Amino acid sequence: MGVRPLVKFAQIGSLYMQTYISLAQIDAITQEIKNRIKIQPVVGIILGSGLNGLADSVHQAVHIPYSDLTDFPVSTVHGHIGRFVIGELEGRPALVMQGRIHYYEGYTMGQTTLPVRVMQRLGIQSMIVTNAAGGVHPDFAPGDVMLITDQLNLMGMSGLNPLMGPNLDEIGPRFPDMSQPYDRTYGDLARKAAAENGITLREGVYAGLSGPSFESPADLRFLRLIGADAVGMSTVPEVIVARHGNMRVLGLSGISNKANLDGSTITTHEEVIEAGKVITPKVEAIVRGILKDM
Repeated sequence: MGVRPLVKFAQIGSLYMQTYISLAQIDAITQEIKNRIKIQPVVGIILGSGLNGLADSVHQAVHIPYSDLTDFPVSTVHGHIGRFVIGELEGRPALVMQGRIHYYEGYTMGQTTLPVRVMQRLGIQSMIVTNAAGGVHPDFAPGDVMLITDQLNLMGMSGLNPLMGPNLDEIGPRFPDMSQPYDRTYGDLARKAAAENGITLREGVYAGLSGPSFESPADLRFLRLIGADAVGMSTVPEVIVARHGNMRVLGLSGISNKANLDGSTITTHEEVIEAGKVITPKVEAIVRGILKDM
């Protein structure tokens, strides 16, 4: 099935106004997925760059490439396979995103967060989101895993909030509360799972930028000054949309590289993917522990 643009643009001078994704469009995609599965997923898991391995251990898995779904955005970034893997993980019916959609790929915020909307319409009430992130905190090193305790919505502050446009009243309120974007009880489960597996679990604030360029030394010094511990190019819009629909969220960042605060090193995407080989077993152990206790 071909991939067609999900949103249309109307030119106004040199600006473009995007139309939003309707509930009917979301429900149509949701129904396509329902037609191909026999279980009711209770948890959604989004896997970040280099973290695809967890999806390979889903039992009785049904694989649905994003390209099979009408009007669904397709992952274009190396390290993001681009499919749903739906089955059982630690005895829990789960929908795993093996690769996410990024704003910097040229998609709209509505398209970037469409998978979360589909999760909500499938009846999923809990979401585990993972990502590869740069370590801004001076004590963080590549290979660390950070529990996200809060976030900086720098994309939204500059006008790229995924909730802009008509509100989907059937899903959530016009002005959703974001005082606790990450579920504190789930955070305790993550700490427990990390301790049981001998994993040092960092904790901190994740800053979401649009990308795709990596941050300059001045960017990183600014981020550290305003309280960021890790920085990446995803997650924040997904979490905002999840909380709009009252989903409970757990967030984990795999620290793939150390912040280049003085311009002495070069950061590459290949470095991020390579670090995922070290991070993935840790993230997998924590996620499995959470699912057992959830």
